Amino acid sequence: MKRKLKMGMVGGGSDAFIGAIHRRAAFMDNLIELVCGCFSANPEISRSSGREYFIPDHRIYDNYHEMFEREMELPEEERMDFVTIVTPNKWHFEPAMMALERGIHVVLDKPITFSLEEAVKLREKVEETGLVLALTHVYSGYPAVKEAKARIAGGELGRIRKVYVEYTQGWLSQRIELQGGNNAGWRTNPNTTGKAGCMGDIGTHAWHLAEYVTGLKVQEVCADLQTYVEGRPVDDDGASLLRLETGVTGVLMATQIATGEANNIRIRVYGDKGGLEWRQMDPNRLILRWGDKPTQELYMGNNEFLSDIAKWNTRTPAGHPEGFIEAFANIYRNFALTVMAKRNGEVPNGHITDFPSVYDGVRGMQFVETMVEASKDNHTKWFKWIE
Repeated sequence: MKRKLKMGMVGGGSDAFIGAIHRRAAFMDNLIELVCGCFSANPEISRSSGREYFIPDHRIYDNYHEMFEREMELPEEERMDFVTIVTPNKWHFEPAMMALERGIHVVLDKPITFSLEEAVKLREKVEETGLVLALTHVYSGYPAVKEAKARIAGGELGRIRKVYVEYTQGWLSQRIELQGGNNAGWRTNPNTTGKAGCMGDIGTHAWHLAEYVTGLKVQEVCADLQTYVEGRPVDDDGASLLRLETGVTGVLMATQIATGEANNIRIRVYGDKGGLEWRQMDPNRLILRWGDKPTQELYMGNNEFLSDIAKWNTRTPAGHPEGFIEAFANIYRNFALTVMAKRNGEVPNGHITDFPSVYDGVRGMQFVETMVEASKDNHTKWFKWIE
């Protein structure tokens, strides 16, 4: 296939935050073009947004049902190849399923769905159709995170013992959802966000980062969820003890009431030979600690000492920081190349298939629902996680 992939969008209008991030990331490698969308539940905002994005009026839709119906009437070379869904959690499942049923690939913002039941249904449909679904757990897209994963997989830290992962924000320290004009409203409403608030919103990122970097699956959790802001109907803080494969233990903490914090996700992993640390607010630096030699600081860039997977996901020379949009772009590029390879009857290589999938999405919803259930039990019993 010698053309760009054609992208549709559900959500991501001019009044949204994350939609603009997705578009900038998708366009970065010149593999994708935006051709259609239903950009808002408000038809007027959808139409005005589409025009801002230079979409012709007949490809701007008032609702996603209309979009899928009318797109399928177009010749295959004109209709969208995949859809990006950037809506509140409640409206992830239906458009994703509608796309898969019509042979359209999917990119979904996390968490994958409103419930575990919905996530399992999407997994079954992906397996049935052979289509590609990418989940934007963006922190796995950073080159330094790729390097950390590669070094652990290569045994440099020895036998892994401990994992500490934390995600601290402070933007919900007050009940700003009552003020309007922000996206706190749907994120703190169980009717749109799901069973968990903070743990579904950012705790899932911390969980995915822990599993991705270590290559180990969480098997049991002991959870504590709290709501500190009076009147808020979902958790805004939480922590968990983790038991992972091979006897590794860990601690996960996520909070949105850490007053003054911005977006501070951090992971530390320790083995019997050494440890490492990465922090998203200093994204190009990976710290390596050793028991028998000085601490090392690795800075990302096109450096010969990096692993192949880190080099593949590095875009700039050393000393030029890569950040949030570039990490998103790595997911979009790898997704696009995988879709192109499958359409050409080729087998995509391991570098380009390295992006979060529907299976990560199912485990993410298991994490959310397991945390909620474990927290109900007075926080005293381990909850066995069975997939």
